[in-house]
Amino acid sequence: MQAAHGLTTCIAFEGKVRLAEGKLVDVAAAVRHRLDQDDSAQVLVFDGQTSRVIDLDLRGSVQNVRDRITSGSGTAEATGQSDNPETTRRPGRPKLGVVAREITLLPRHWEWLAAQPGGASVALRKLVEAARRDQGGSNRVRLARESCYRFMQAMAGDEPGFEEASRALFAGNETGFRESVSPWPADVAAHARRLAAPSFTEEVVA
Repeated sequence: MQAAHGLTTCIAFEGKVRLAEGKLVDVAAAVRHRLDQDDSAQVLVFDGQTSRVIDLDLRGSVQNVRDRITSGSGTAEATGQSDNPETTRRPGRPKLGVVAREITLLPRHWEWLAAQPGGASVALRKLVEAARRDQGGSNRVRLARESCYRFMQAMAGDEPGFEEASRALFAGNETGFRESVSPWPADVAAHARRLAAPSFTEEVVA
């Protein structure tokens, strides 16, 4: 599983109440401190962007926890990807962040690419960047909805209006979403609204 960086923004909940929010190293320390007060406390820590649960190594003192997080050995994202190009060394030019990978195209595609100014690599990079710009809005909406739904499943799956909130989220119905989450515990509802906000404000590109 992929280690989470100590500067990752995250949020911790004890039951349905927000315990801490901010950099992972600080949130982990707050969780360790809370467990020192009550070792039966039930705490979940979520990545602030993806809402994936982050497993923490909370052994030892608060300083032990901080040291492990800072060194990158004290966390693991619950559903991380082991082939992340940021954490896996691959052939390429490190200074430019260029990663060499194989792609398969038809001969006419290679001919067209070779005829472009700068050659195939430059042309492909330009095409990818153009596609990213064109799809940026729709991708942000999709990622926001996925993150919000992941959080709601973990924290509000047993709350009244969960199904209605989920349908409103994916339908882009902000009013319906807000109405559905309003009876939920205040901290859970507030974080769900914050996660969902980009999916209601971004313009979706068809």
